[in-house]
Amino acid sequence: MRTALGDKTCTPCRGGVPPLKREEAEALRANAKDWELLDDAHRIERKFRFENFREALNFVEEVGELAEAEGHHPEVCFGWGHAKVSLQTKKIKGLQEYDFIMAVKIDRLFNRTRASVADRNR
Repeated sequence: MRTALGDKTCTPCRGGVPPLKREEAEALRANAKDWELLDDAHRIERKFRFENFREALNFVEEVGELAEAEGHHPEVCFGWGHAKVSLQTKKIKGLQEYDFIMAVKIDRLFNRTRASVADRNR
């Protein structure tokens, strides 16, 4: 039985492995549909929207905690009502399965954040 990406754990890349080919990256991106494949399939990125600065900040803090737990650290940029997260395995200057594992887990965080906000607004 295959394990879903979101149920896997990132393993730090030590280098020496080739980045995913575009076709492989596209296949894995099917698990993280809201992420864009950029830089000739060497990076994925997603933009997130929030109702205010506090929500964006809370989300970015959660992404940071996840990154520390997984040992896989994205580039994050945020401001009032928005955040942008970019993933790449820096040791190989490209993508590996771990980037998509993180993307799926970050999507889960965002979905929980949205559900929590919706509950508070009821």
